Amino acid sequence: MSNFIYAPPQQPWLDIIYQDDAIIVLNKPSGLLSVPGRLPEHNDSIASRVQEQFPTATIVHRLDMCTSGVILMALTKAAQSHISRQFQQRSTSKYYYARLEGVPTANNGSIDLPLRCDWPNRPRQMVDFIDGKSALTHWNIISKQQITDENNDTYLESATVLLKPVTGRSHQLRVHMLALGTPILGDELYASAQGVAAAEHLQLHAAMLEIDHPLTEEKIQFKVKPPFSID
Repeated sequence: MSNFIYAPPQQPWLDIIYQDDAIIVLNKPSGLLSVPGRLPEHNDSIASRVQEQFPTATIVHRLDMCTSGVILMALTKAAQSHISRQFQQRSTSKYYYARLEGVPTANNGSIDLPLRCDWPNRPRQMVDFIDGKSALTHWNIISKQQITDENNDTYLESATVLLKPVTGRSHQLRVHMLALGTPILGDELYASAQGVAAAEHLQLHAAMLEIDHPLTEEKIQFKVKPPFSID
């Protein structure tokens, strides 16, 4: 990743799926940072774009740069505090779709493997039963595919899975799928060269987020279809 050049998608500039006085919810494209990076050339992000139009907006959770899908920002301090507490208490609900390099041997399951940063190989994360933080993911297969080349010859078996993370560790879904022996297609950190080449970007999408609305206390749910087929 040392030769990484940040070139985030420019269109659409912002894909707003919901907005009211307290929150704004967007569909983040793959390749755009959630928040600005340390370097000036990494300033472009979903947060900085939103703040150009809504200066009071603050981030309450993040998606990896390569992950697409539902991301929510608060428009007031009260909303930010209310929603942040929900994430801390794990009272939100969310699920993701992912296309895998290979097919898991079971149709569903749970992965309970603690994670920490792989410091010599940052930003990679790793399983560590001593120093890792608890991480739990429920998963189930929703479809299976065969990836073919230009001659229509199958060169890779694949499965599309529904992922429900209970915790929110960095790279949790990516490392947990790697632990199954089926990394996510297009994952330049964890997939094989063949798995990276089989997709134009990481095939991981935050498809649904449900929170208690900070003003009404009623549950409100946001969904966005993935940019890849799940059939």
